[in-house]
Amino acid sequence: MIAYASRTGTRKNLQALAAAGWRLMVTPAKPRTEGFPYALDNGAWSAYCKSKPWDRPAFERAMGKLGDGADFVVLPDIVAGGLESLYHSLEWLDRLRDYAGLFLLAVQDGMRAEHVEPFIGKRVGVFVGGTTAWKLDSLPGWARLAHKHGAYVHVGRVNTARRIRYCSGFGVHSFDGTSASRYATSVLPLDFARRQSSLDFEKLQGHETLS
Repeated sequence: MIAYASRTGTRKNLQALAAAGWRLMVTPAKPRTEGFPYALDNGAWSAYCKSKPWDRPAFERAMGKLGDGADFVVLPDIVAGGLESLYHSLEWLDRLRDYAGLFLLAVQDGMRAEHVEPFIGKRVGVFVGGTTAWKLDSLPGWARLAHKHGAYVHVGRVNTARRIRYCSGFGVHSFDGTSASRYATSVLPLDFARRQSSLDFEKLQGHETLS
């Protein structure tokens, strides 16, 4: 699995992340990559946590600056918005198709596979968001749906070794979290879990690598 940490400007943490081969999840509020490979978030979750309105102009500026170089772009969504969030994301997908290679559709509480399935594929993957309990319960279904259509699947807010292993068990392609950005000492154990989980998944799939 590919690991993304929330962008940080702390040199010690950046050095630890670089040594472990992690990437950054960049938000429109601080559209700086620090020289890392990166993905571009839309900023909706940060705004939600701060009880502030989503900053559309900041997202549009970040898209213009970083969209074409991003591993993927998370389409604008409405946190805990259910189908309203889906319609909002699809409107943005129509506008942005030519500005990035891969977009992720954030699934939220209240969405089901049949709501999302018509829209995912090689260029539109799944970002598993929503409340924590819903995300963990629904992840197996979202992963199956993504794999069925050859689509990318990413999980947000993954900050423990246990959750990394859980994601790996369902063939998740990548995850992001804040723990490794805040605490340099957490990078090593989280990265060990990531690498071990990836090896275990390859064995289960019959693709064990030779060393």
